[in-house]
Amino acid sequence: QVQLVESGGGLVQAGGSLKLSCAASGRTFRWSAMGWFRQPLGKEREFVAAIGWSGASTLYADSVKGRFTISRDNAKNTLYLRMNSLKPEDTDGYYCALDNKVYGTPTDASYAYEYWGQGTQVTVSS
Repeated sequence: QVQLVESGGGLVQAGGSLKLSCAASGRTFRWSAMGWFRQPLGKEREFVAAIGWSGASTLYADSVKGRFTISRDNAKNTLYLRMNSLKPEDTDGYYCALDNKVYGTPTDASYAYEYWGQGTQVTVSS
């Protein structure tokens, strides 16, 4: 069984930075593609970024490209999302997700991810 626990959210001023972490339990992390999604209140989750199992391939939503960086440390079973130049519209709950297929490639499709964390809140003040 896989468990994902996000951390690193908080309150930051516009233009600031945050780094989110997602700690994964279980042995499947190092073979799995991972993703970050965010969910505005009352709306569906939207894709933010994804990374392949080795870290060599990444995928970003247009809205965060150039500002956010996804990375992973397979030795630590941890996924990261570095967020720079934050904007008030980045305010959301952020969720990490694991695609359980072996040697997975990054995808923006939420239905491809079998496991989800509980989320961490990011609030950007103007």
